[in-house]
Amino acid sequence: MKSRTLIFAAGILIGIAFIVVLSFKNNQSDDKIKDVALNARDRGVYFPNSEDLAPDEMRIISLGTGMPYGRRAAAATSWLVELGNGDKFLFDVGTGSVANLGSLEIPYDFLNKVFISHLHTDHMGDLPALYVGGVVGGRTLPFHVWGPSGDQENRGTKYSMDHLQEFVRWDLDGRTGRLPAQAFELITHEFDFMEENHVVYEENGVVVRAWPAIHIMDGPVSYSLEWNGLKFVFGGDTYPNKWMDMYARDADIVIHECMMSAETAIEDMGFPPARALEVMTQIHTSPEAFGKVMSSLKPRHAIAYHFFRDFNIAPGINDGIRQTYDGPLSLAGDLMVWNVTKENIRVRNVAPIEEAWPSPTPFPIPPMDNSGMITESEEIKSGTFDVVQENQMIYDRVNKKYGTNFEPRIK
Repeated sequence: MKSRTLIFAAGILIGIAFIVVLSFKNNQSDDKIKDVALNARDRGVYFPNSEDLAPDEMRIISLGTGMPYGRRAAAATSWLVELGNGDKFLFDVGTGSVANLGSLEIPYDFLNKVFISHLHTDHMGDLPALYVGGVVGGRTLPFHVWGPSGDQENRGTKYSMDHLQEFVRWDLDGRTGRLPAQAFELITHEFDFMEENHVVYEENGVVVRAWPAIHIMDGPVSYSLEWNGLKFVFGGDTYPNKWMDMYARDADIVIHECMMSAETAIEDMGFPPARALEVMTQIHTSPEAFGKVMSSLKPRHAIAYHFFRDFNIAPGINDGIRQTYDGPLSLAGDLMVWNVTKENIRVRNVAPIEEAWPSPTPFPIPPMDNSGMITESEEIKSGTFDVVQENQMIYDRVNKKYGTNFEPRIK
């Protein structure tokens, strides 16, 4: 009887052990399935440098969507357009936007084509940072800027760019000889702001056109970019106008400014009512007017920008637009991305690289040219603190490691 009891108990224990092992294996299998599902799922986020564009694909990234004054959550206007043929174009470079551009870790030699809609600082204020900083970050090619003329010479793009170079003259002269000279060549392509739908750029299958915009005074323009059967439109800043209604049709993406309500300007920005009405409805485009524009244009996807997308502000903007437009819509914030093909438009957020480093240029880097280098005067050099020995040790270490034979300039 006792042995039967022991055998029965042993059988029970073996059965329990078998169930435990089987359950463990099943759980492991379930965990593996879950891991695969988690890893394979669409995260709805774009990680820079993780996705090659298809040959027929366009990618648009919002680098700045906010207002003229600085805000960590929203830089001023800037848009990046990347094409499957490798070309990249910037439309406006407003204040604060270059930090968002840098977070994408794109080599600066691919970021040397800028199209300016008008000369407000919230649309071109970061040009000095991109122009000079891009060279420090590795750009070796000339820097090209396209933009409109003005109603008088000193209000045009060329005048502005010529004086931008003078604004940063000390910076440019101090870097002469140390960095590639051709990278500091700023080539301005100014065109008549009144010409309608005229080609301002045509290369590598890409055509960029411009037409007049209505904003404060004469000079602003809007742009379209056409490539491979896709059409991108960037309105810049503009009151609704007949040129946009004519030339922005049949577009895949139309980006158009859309201001906050007059009440928001009065209650949250402290504007007097007269100024709020002038700025939000006469200089800029109201949400209701934006919707009417898009209802006429009927793009595959409309993008509204130029506002602060706060949780208590965005719903009102959306409600205003939806009074007059019921099509596909994005209320843009900084670092959103739209992937565009003929079959699909996919909208996501960018996961920026917060501590980004400049990506190396794929082109040969010219050597330093000491002959053109400007250095300190003898009077200033006479004030140096003696660290010659310490610096010589660094030179010796680097020369040994990299097989070079350089000598310190200051001795």
